[in-house]
Order: sequence, then structure tokens, then C-alpha cells
Amino acid sequence: MANIIRWEPFSEVVSLRDAMDRLFEESFITPRFFAPLREGVMGTLPLDVMETENDVIVKASVPGLKPEDLDVTVTGDTLTIKGKTKAETKQEKESYLLQERRFGSFQRSITLPAGVQSDKAQADFDNGVLTLTLPKVEEVKPKQIKVGTRTNGSPLNK
Repeated sequence: MANIIRWEPFSEVVSLRDAMDRLFEESFITPRFFAPLREGVMGTLPLDVMETENDVIVKASVPGLKPEDLDVTVTGDTLTIKGKTKAETKQEKESYLLQERRFGSFQRSITLPAGVQSDKAQADFDNGVLTLTLPKVEEVKPKQIKVGTRTNGSPLNK
């Protein structure tokens, strides 16, 4: 005698949901900085971009590099940070148990908010952290506007 199995249409939807979860996890949650894109090229350079009243501040973690190993350019509203880490000479006697450090070139470009003065930018390098300070132009800085009151049709009181 044949067994009759009830068809559950939502069981296939759940598997699609699991596949989408895995796709998002692999794309957005798992960092790709540690995995090389191709031989000799490192992954994405991690950045923090902050905005203060007067400046846009960009911080980049570049451990193991010297300031002369970095190339920072601003073209229009695009900031580009390039660099290269050099591989240490391998010695044949050593047998690696784990080798995760990456060597090679990297580049990161971001679009800056409108209204920064790239010609007055400052770059500081301390303990493997590159800090770029880009002053805002006066037109985009917040301005305080005093609000007056109008009484009985008379002009605004200031």
C-alpha cells in the first residue's frame, strides 16, 4: 500500500528564506577585509567618516604602514586612499600553522559630502590610524537664524 504524503507549500518558501538569509549574511555581515580579492590585492580598507560642525573627518586603519606607503588624493568630491603592504621574505625552514596576514596593494574611494575644502585638508598618522580632516566651506556650515516676533502688525522685534 502506498503512503500518501501531504504537500506543504510553505516548506519550500522557508528554504528560499534560508537561502536569502545566507546571501545577506555572506554579502553584508561577513567582512571581506580579510579575504583577498585576487593574488596580491587586499580587501576593502575599513573607514570611519564623521561630520562635525566645521569639518568632515575620515579615519582609516592602516596597521603596519608608514606615512610614505600611503597615497591620499581628492579629485572633485571623491577621496581616494591607496597603499601597499610588502610581504616579508619567507624562509623555507618555517612551517606555518596559520597565515592570515595579507600583503599587496589596496585602494578605497568614497564620495565626500558637498562643500569641503580639499586644498586645506590635513592628514595625521598615529599608531596605524590615518586621520584626514577636511574643513567645510562657509556656505555649508550651519548658521543660527534669530527668530523675532510680530506684535499688532508692527515690524519684527529683534
